Amino acid sequence: MRRGGSLAALHEEADGPLKLGASTTVAQYLLPRILGAFLKQYPQVKLSLVSGNTEQIVEAVAEKKVELGIIEGPAMRREVKTERMVQDEMVLIVSPNHVWARKGGAIEKKELAKVPLLLRERGSGSRRVVERALKKLGLPLRSLQVAMELDSTEAIISGVEAELGVGFVSLWALGKALRLGTVKVVAVKGLEMRRDFSFVRLAGAEMTGAAAAFQRFALGAAGGGNS
Repeated sequence: MRRGGSLAALHEEADGPLKLGASTTVAQYLLPRILGAFLKQYPQVKLSLVSGNTEQIVEAVAEKKVELGIIEGPAMRREVKTERMVQDEMVLIVSPNHVWARKGGAIEKKELAKVPLLLRERGSGSRRVVERALKKLGLPLRSLQVAMELDSTEAIISGVEAELGVGFVSLWALGKALRLGTVKVVAVKGLEMRRDFSFVRLAGAEMTGAAAAFQRFALGAAGGGNS
């Protein structure tokens, strides 16, 4: 059968084991729906998924522990290649009882230095995005009150709900909290945090079989572009 000639050919080639890696925000909020639909279409694929922060997933790809990863920050290693999957936006969230939520409108950047800030741990792609954006705005971390470093987006949301501080999280993660009204999004004047969720694989390695089928499927499901 000629490779790449038809969807039927791709479907037949998509079987056997598939080892995926995903950073924590992607694994918790973006992937479940995509994986469910993918396995319905390709039931012969035997999927395994590992999650960790961006640095850990890039390392797993570089060490060939997973065939394909999806990360939420820069890869920071030369032996891997990234490709955009879908765009994300990081936003500032506060408790509904916070003064910023009550007064409405965007806050001045200098206000960020006056409140406890909840951050992801070092090695997190989300943290790198936040650090870079704040530094560009003239707010290096040393000028802020970092109250806690947490190992998941969910932990930051829970901390904000408990009024332990404010935090930056992915819009993808906020559906439930916004519907329930347990957090509020607050704009910061001059601050925009857009990033890509990206596929990561070994540089020079050709994607074939189940891994190629999954990447194509996920691109379509997430609306990240055409293959």
